[in-house]
Amino acid sequence: MTFLDGKKLGYASALTAISIWAVFLLGTRFAVSGNFTVEEVMALRLMTAAIVTIPIMLKLGVALRGQGLLGTVMLTLGGSAIFPYIIAEGLYYAPVSDAGALAPGTLPFWAALFSFLILGERPNKLKILGLGLILTGAMFVSLWKILNTFDTQEWKGHVLFLLAACLWSVYSICYRKSGLSPLHSLGIGLFWGASISLPLLFTFGDLNFADKTVTELLSMAFLQGVLIAILALVLYSIAVQEIGAAQTAAFGALTPLLSVTGGVVLLNEDIFLTTIIGIVLVIFGVLMASGIFERDNQANQKKL
Repeated sequence: MTFLDGKKLGYASALTAISIWAVFLLGTRFAVSGNFTVEEVMALRLMTAAIVTIPIMLKLGVALRGQGLLGTVMLTLGGSAIFPYIIAEGLYYAPVSDAGALAPGTLPFWAALFSFLILGERPNKLKILGLGLILTGAMFVSLWKILNTFDTQEWKGHVLFLLAACLWSVYSICYRKSGLSPLHSLGIGLFWGASISLPLLFTFGDLNFADKTVTELLSMAFLQGVLIAILALVLYSIAVQEIGAAQTAAFGALTPLLSVTGGVVLLNEDIFLTTIIGIVLVIFGVLMASGIFERDNQANQKKL
């Protein structure tokens, strides 16, 4: 028996994937608020990841059967193209601290909702309370800004972050039901994501790589195409497979904290008191929704 068997492997994979997501939010915000367009970031992501995973595609195949319309769309385009595009577009309008709370931070809520609607899994009272805290925290992060900074377009980013989290949770459920291995799912998603999205991006998108340095292009390609599109997605898929979609989403509690810290320290973003309150509520809500406190209570009861 190895150290990372079963749930331990799932927890380690989820922790690493969430950490990479924080880097993704910071790197993407830096890119789209600076020298890159959203379409350029997406094109580099898909081109790099698709080229790197060609051996996986050839070995495992890219055909997807027996998944239904929703599963087919989510597994072919959801994780590889739709979700990252919506996040990147949201980061064009709103800061990383908001993204961390409203995208990964609300994943447990959406995961619990769709686990109930699709899989029939019912959360207990403690988890419901945690989900309520997540919603309250999200309102602190977003609603205050919408009401008090209506002259900006940050609200567009907030809507896109919530939409992305919703769609990613649907993807997680569809992946869990599919029975695909992490590598096979990755190959299928990147093949169809690149085949369908790249022609659209180059035809209709705002792309001009001529004004970028080689270093900028290689750095963005590695960040988006290797670390995020491949490594983070494989690790997330392993986590979902080992510990379930809701438990994996619970690790999103770390992302708001990492994101707000990175946004303030690295990107010089402003932070508001309501944002801090909202992030704290989201973190506690995620921890409660994860079942950590429930397991602790059970352990204490056994000791007594």
